Amino acid sequence: MSALWHIFRLVLRDQRKALLRGAFLSFVVLVMGASLLGLSGWFITAAAAAGLLGMGAVFDVFRPSAAIRFLALGRTAARYGERMLTHDATLRALETLRLRLLGTMLAAPFAQLVRLRGAQALARLTADIDALDGISLRLVLPVAAAIATHVLAFALLWWLVSLPIAAFSLLGWLGGSALILGFAATRAAPVSRQAEAAMQAMRARLIDLIRSRDTLAAHGRLQDQAASVQAAHTRQVLLRDRLDRVERRTGAAQALLGTLMAAGALGLGVWAVGHGQFAPAIAALGFFTMLALAETVAPLRRAVADLGRMAEAARRVRATLALDMPPSPGEQSLPRQLRVTDVSLTRPGGLTPILRGLSFDLAPGQTLAITGPSGCGKSSLLQAVAGLHPVAQGRIVLGTLDVAGWDESALRQAVTYLPQRSALMAGSVREALHLARPDATDAELWAVLEAVALAEVIDAREGLNTALGPRGEGLSGGEARRLTLARALLRRPALLLLDEPTEGLDDATAAKVLTGIRAYLPDAMIVMASHHAREAATADRIVALQ
Repeated sequence: MSALWHIFRLVLRDQRKALLRGAFLSFVVLVMGASLLGLSGWFITAAAAAGLLGMGAVFDVFRPSAAIRFLALGRTAARYGERMLTHDATLRALETLRLRLLGTMLAAPFAQLVRLRGAQALARLTADIDALDGISLRLVLPVAAAIATHVLAFALLWWLVSLPIAAFSLLGWLGGSALILGFAATRAAPVSRQAEAAMQAMRARLIDLIRSRDTLAAHGRLQDQAASVQAAHTRQVLLRDRLDRVERRTGAAQALLGTLMAAGALGLGVWAVGHGQFAPAIAALGFFTMLALAETVAPLRRAVADLGRMAEAARRVRATLALDMPPSPGEQSLPRQLRVTDVSLTRPGGLTPILRGLSFDLAPGQTLAITGPSGCGKSSLLQAVAGLHPVAQGRIVLGTLDVAGWDESALRQAVTYLPQRSALMAGSVREALHLARPDATDAELWAVLEAVALAEVIDAREGLNTALGPRGEGLSGGEARRLTLARALLRRPALLLLDEPTEGLDDATAAKVLTGIRAYLPDAMIVMASHHAREAATADRIVALQ
C-alpha cells in the first residue's frame, strides 16, 4: 500500500487543484444522492399521512418538490463535473508521470539502463502506467468520498432522526464494507497479479512471434510459438474469469449488506414510531437514506478487483523512479585530453578484476587501438571511458574532470560511444541520421555517408529517402553497421569510442571507412576496440590487453 500511496502523492502533486475539486464533487454527488432518496421517501410518506389525516390542503408540497428537483438536477451536474475533472486530472497526471519516468530512465546509469531494454520491458512500463489510473479514480477518491459521506450522514441522521439509527448507519456500513472489501482484496489481489503477468507473457510471446515469424517458419517452429501465445491467452482468460467471479461475489455481498442495513433501519424506525419517539415520515427518512448509502460503497468492488495489479505496477514504477541519478555539477568545456591512470575494472556486481593497472594518455587528433582476446575487457574499458561502467580503482580524466564528475548532457555532447550492436528503427535513411543531428542538411548527410563508404550504396537505391524496416531491415549487416557509424560521426564528438567499427567488412571497404573516419573528424580523439590488424594499423598507439 505504501507504493500506491507514493504514486497517488505524485499524481496529487501534479494535479492538486483538479483532483481536490473532483473529490469535492464526488462527495457532493453521494450526499445529493442520499439526500434525494431520503427526502423523497420522507415526502411521499408525509404526504400520504397528511392525506389520511385530512390535512392535504395545508400540507406544503412546493418546497419539498423544489428541493427534490434541485437535488436531482444538481446531482446530475455534479456527476458530470466530477467525471470531467477527475478523469482530465488523472490523464494529465499520468502524462507527467510518463515524462518523469522516461526522464529518470534516460538519466540512469548505464548498468541500470541496460536492464530496461527490449520490447518486453517497454510493454511492461506502458501497462504499469495504464494500471495506475485506477489509484485516484477507483480507489483513493471513492474511498475518501464514501467515508466523508457516511460521517455527514451520521451527523444528519442523529439530528433529524435518532442517534441509534445514525450509529447503526455509520458502524454497519463502514464495518460491513471493510469486512467485505478486505476479504475480497485477499482473494482478488493474487489473481489480479497473475492475470497481469499472463497478459504480459502473452504480449511478449506475440511480439516474438511477429518479429521472428520468418525464422520460426524456416525452422518449423511457427506453430509451436503460436500455440505458446494461445496458451498464455487462455491462462489470461481463465484468470480474468476468476477475477470477475470475485468481483461479482463482492457485489452480491454488498447488495446483501445493503438489504440488511435497510431492514435494520426499518426495524429501528418501526420500533421508534411504535414507542412514539417520532413520526412515520421520519422513520421513512432514515430507511430511504440507508438505501441510498449503498451507492457510496458499490464502486469500490472494481478497485478491489484491480488492487493487486495496481499495487504491482506502483511498486515497479516507484522502483524505477528511485534509480540512482548521476551528479550534475554544471557545464564543462570541450575536453582536450583523455588520461587513464592505473585503472582496474570488474564486472558489474563482481569482485574479480577483468583488467588492472591500465594507464595511457590521448590527445586531440590521435587514435588509440585497444587489442586483446575476447573477454579481456575491451568493451568494458570503452564503457568506463564513456562513463557507463564503474571504475574499481584508478582515474579516468576527460579534460580537467573525472568522467564521473561530468554533467550527463555535457558528457554526451563531448563523447560518442558506438557499441558492437546499435539500433536502427523503421524509417528512412534521412530520419535515421537526423536522430544524431536534426538540423543537418542533406549535403552534410551525404558527406558523412561518403566518409563511411556508404554513399554509393544509398544513392543506388532511393537516396536519403531509402526506406528501412525494423532494426535496419533492407540493409546488410555491414551496411547497417556503417549507417550507425555515420550517425555517430555526425555528432562530431571530441572523443569517439568505437567497438569493432569494421566488423563484417572486407579489407578494402574497411580501409576506406577507417580513412574516412579520421578525415571526417581530424581533431577528435578516437579509441577503438579491435580484433583486426587492419584497425590497429591505422592507430597512432596500441594498448594490448591480456
